[in-house]
Amino acid sequence: MALPDEGSITDVAGIEVGHHTDTRRPTGCSVVIAREGAVAGVDVRGAAPGTRETDLLEPTHLVEQVHAVMLAGGSAWGLDAASGAMRWLEENGIGLDVGVGLVPLVPAAVLFDLHVGDGRIRPDAAAGHAACQAAARARPAEGSVGAGAGATVGKLFGPEFSMKSGIGTAAVRVGDVTVGALIACNAVGDIIDPRSARPLAGARTADGHALRDTTAALLGGEAPHPLIAGSNTTIGVIATDARLTKAQARRLAVTAHDGLARAISPVHTMTDGDTLFALATGKAAGFPGMVVLATMAAEAVARATVRAALTARAITTSNGLVLPAARDWVQS
Repeated sequence: MALPDEGSITDVAGIEVGHHTDTRRPTGCSVVIAREGAVAGVDVRGAAPGTRETDLLEPTHLVEQVHAVMLAGGSAWGLDAASGAMRWLEENGIGLDVGVGLVPLVPAAVLFDLHVGDGRIRPDAAAGHAACQAAARARPAEGSVGAGAGATVGKLFGPEFSMKSGIGTAAVRVGDVTVGALIACNAVGDIIDPRSARPLAGARTADGHALRDTTAALLGGEAPHPLIAGSNTTIGVIATDARLTKAQARRLAVTAHDGLARAISPVHTMTDGDTLFALATGKAAGFPGMVVLATMAAEAVARATVRAALTARAITTSNGLVLPAARDWVQS
């Protein structure tokens, strides 16, 4: 199924993206780089996040800009990928000048994909360095790559009924301002069509041949499967070329979660660690106002989340987990 081109986070001036995929499991990481620095904010809505360097993004805290954001699989182990990004940035002369050297600032968030294949294989510092080495201004690959390599959705009734998801990107432009999103969707809930509310990928029925519709099943009295806290999580980055303060970047991250709520159901659960970062490069001359920017961000996030499902590919893991993808349902 060919998808329409809905833009990319790299449409935002000053933004590069790189993936590293470890096909042994699979798992991986994805980095969003702002070589010249970007004002940043973050908002964590899930109850079980795995993050690094998020406190420095508080609007009242000293540091104004960051140089990259790392998204990774591997649960808390995957946070090590940010160390590799720091090393690559330092090697390339990018970072905060502290007088005695450069300190690259790389906030990070992870998703839980350890049940997909051999959980002893996780993104590490070398993986983060490789993702940076692969970073470019070109449209990044989508689907079962990078931080989305081991992503799945629809796990409330057990992982055996879940489906493959991945990472997706989209962008929205109004006037001379662009807002783009890169979303790795590993939600416990279903991915749904924002316009029709129809499930596109998620929990399957007991025979495995149809979508269950998690929200309808829960409201109908079906009991969810016991889950480990933090064993899911959707993470992503919203970037804009508008000029923002840290407080405005934080607000953009907050409102961008509206896009997740349109495309995932249920979302922001006790077993998700949903986290969105916002980056502002300040390279556009115009400023449409925060209401318009927030609307653009939510739309870009919703579109990127749907693309994370529709571009993923089915796999059978080394531990016998069969994970069909949305494209299989479309073609059947």
